[in-house]
Amino acid sequence: MTKELSPRFRLKFALAMLVVFSGVLNAMSVEVRPSIGPVVTVGTVVRWAVTPVDSVSSDIWYRFRLRRPDQTDFQMVVDFNPRKTFDWVPIQPEGIWEIEVTARDQTNNDEVVTTASIHVTPRIVNNQPVISPTENELIYIYSAPPCPAGSTMRVQFDAPDGFRQTTPAMPCADGMNMNTYIAGLRPETEYKLRHIISSDAGDGTGPELTFSTGPLVQIHPAATQIVQTPLSGPVQQGILLQSKVFDFNVATDFTGNVVWFCPQDIKYLTRPEPGGYLLAIYGPTGAPATEQLLREIDLSGHVMLETSVARINEQLAAVGDTRITSFHHEARRLPDGRLLVLAGTEKILTDVQGSGDVDVIGDVILVLGPDLQVQWAWNAFDHLDVTRKAVLEETCVTGGGGCPEFFLAPTANDWLHGNALQYTADGNILYSARHQDWVIKIDYSNGQGKGDVIWRLGKDGDFQIDSPAPDPWFSHQHDANFENDGSSNRLAVFDNGNTRNHSDPDAHSRGQVLEIDEQARTAHLALNVDLGAFSTALGSAQRLTNGNYHFDVGWMPDTTSQAVEFDGDGKLQSKIDVQTQQYRSFRMQDMYTP
Repeated sequence: MTKELSPRFRLKFALAMLVVFSGVLNAMSVEVRPSIGPVVTVGTVVRWAVTPVDSVSSDIWYRFRLRRPDQTDFQMVVDFNPRKTFDWVPIQPEGIWEIEVTARDQTNNDEVVTTASIHVTPRIVNNQPVISPTENELIYIYSAPPCPAGSTMRVQFDAPDGFRQTTPAMPCADGMNMNTYIAGLRPETEYKLRHIISSDAGDGTGPELTFSTGPLVQIHPAATQIVQTPLSGPVQQGILLQSKVFDFNVATDFTGNVVWFCPQDIKYLTRPEPGGYLLAIYGPTGAPATEQLLREIDLSGHVMLETSVARINEQLAAVGDTRITSFHHEARRLPDGRLLVLAGTEKILTDVQGSGDVDVIGDVILVLGPDLQVQWAWNAFDHLDVTRKAVLEETCVTGGGGCPEFFLAPTANDWLHGNALQYTADGNILYSARHQDWVIKIDYSNGQGKGDVIWRLGKDGDFQIDSPAPDPWFSHQHDANFENDGSSNRLAVFDNGNTRNHSDPDAHSRGQVLEIDEQARTAHLALNVDLGAFSTALGSAQRLTNGNYHFDVGWMPDTTSQAVEFDGDGKLQSKIDVQTQQYRSFRMQDMYTP
């Protein structure tokens, strides 16, 4: 084990040279070294690489944790995984950072710990702010001199047409330079920006800087093309974040300019989170459990947190729970900072959903702590009626895609196909089970719940619906969510309408808002708008700050999609055509504010 060093000794030693410690246990030792160092500037990409020494085992997993200059404890970044490298970009704060690598021999669970230090230096010169490019051509780093403790700093940047964006406020600390990403920029555009320091005494501003972005060359603009249908009124300001299925995840403004992209193979970009972070699921169909990943990334695409299906299964096995097969469709933050994650599982049932043995795919809901350890788990096989097959009897085929992973048979019943989770105001969990045509409320009770089903919303569920519309209930829905972060009784939902379309091929998808009375078990259809096309899969629903509703018509018959906005009376306000399928799309004020 490594010896704890005093902050003074750490600083003095790291200024002179990079320090690499090796731990040794049962003839195994490891070293961790950076691709560049011992001194790097803010924003430099550093690849930490681990080298096992004197190890007789070929099955070693590694955990990476970081300690910032202003922290006393190491914080989890990447949980145990066979991968020996970790790409890291230091942004805030400057000073001596330490990385801790724990190597674990999977054959006998022996562990050894290794640490290393690196000095991160500022970009500012002569106490003046500076803006610097990154490896992503639409993301820059703004660096400013220290601001007084107790105040906050944010950066304001303006496009030529007056579209203004602002970074999140960061707390100031005496003697600490300030660094933040500038994102949401159009290619080949001149911007003016300045930082704003806010305190009880009022606001102060830094000098105005002018800079220009370059051309977009890392991705082809045609892959992100959008076309806005002209409607009455001015062109809207803001950003459309597009979680795509077969293309780069991008964001555009409402005139079609690409303002952000993530050049990584993301399976599902599930949610943007406040402050410029994104939750995403990685891993192609058929990838091993160690490569089925859940990540939180920053706007540059670099990993802030990561765990794998294999690591989660180790934890579930330790307490006797059923393993998961993959992460799928949903991951998001709870108000207390924990992660709410949807995963798949499977079980062979005999003479239940078919004759003889049938492989049935179910869902697991996980709550992970800040150290990525499982704190609560819910298994659908323990709480839902397995005799109620998928409404349209959907099945999955090995290698076919679109389903959670499964391994027990070549084909499986896609019983639930959950696709959305939300924390509710009373401390429980809302779960959208697409193939049951139900939205289900689950007893979570802020981590103390037993997982019982509180109610089922939808046809043949626990609610009566008040609506003269024919076939008022949603079916095969996506992104069911109570408005205002779960604190409202109004539930927005994208009604794909597969069950309606199955009996009426001319039926379209709908955007719906239901007012829910949980005590009386009644639902009133407050908005039920025909979206003009049928989306066989994908889609999202979002209440906007202006009171209107955004719906993502995710997969139309010509494999394109639309982002549409309707007011509360069902009148179309805007329509954006996107030339590929979108799992979800999000209207955002800027890249920092979902």
